[in-house]
Amino acid sequence: MAFSRLGGLAAIGFAVLLLGTNLVLVPAGLPTFGAETGEVSDFFTTNTTLVGVTSALTPLVWIAAVLFGAAALRVLWPAERAQGAAWSLVGFAGLLLQNATFTGLIATRLALTTTAQDGTAAATLWALQEALLTLNGTYLATAMVGLSVAGLRTRLIRPWHAMLGLLAAALQFGGAVVVPPVIDDPGPLGFLGLTGWLLWVVWIAGYGVVLIRRGDRFSPAQRQPQPAPTTP
Repeated sequence: MAFSRLGGLAAIGFAVLLLGTNLVLVPAGLPTFGAETGEVSDFFTTNTTLVGVTSALTPLVWIAAVLFGAAALRVLWPAERAQGAAWSLVGFAGLLLQNATFTGLIATRLALTTTAQDGTAAATLWALQEALLTLNGTYLATAMVGLSVAGLRTRLIRPWHAMLGLLAAALQFGGAVVVPPVIDDPGPLGFLGLTGWLLWVVWIAGYGVVLIRRGDRFSPAQRQPQPAPTTP
């Protein structure tokens, strides 16, 4: 199997796993931003197994993100290097940083399953989880900006796909910038990050489809703008 195809499948798997775990946790009562300490304690005390099982899937999510980023970099980098640009490297760095931040978030949730009965510990850990989740938008935005610009400049992805990524990045970054008020009182600002996250899932799944369909056939001639014909 071509590496670009593997990376495309990993991107789709990433999106499916993210949506799947949230579709399990949210109906089960996962607390939202600004939740009371009692609500947090109740959820993590009564859903220890559920949190553990969904957390056990996250290493697959991180591996999928790295495979996707490496495949996109492999396709985009030759043309970018010739152009003197490095947007694909920016995007790959964003994926690695979001993996690191998300590791801290999952570790915090696992810690909550053992300390949820301690109200002070639960309140502290939940505030940390909220901060990590919101600030993670910075790195998602970095990944989408880098890979969207690189994909557009090399003609790997279509303009609408790049614009979707840039819009999602703006929403994610906006959510990260307003993290203090969001933690204190989410209100309408809480929808910035959520909307950006949903668009991020669509964007990465779409990028995966592009890598599957075009990645292994994407020649250097396609990656670079063609020179204008000259008359003798």
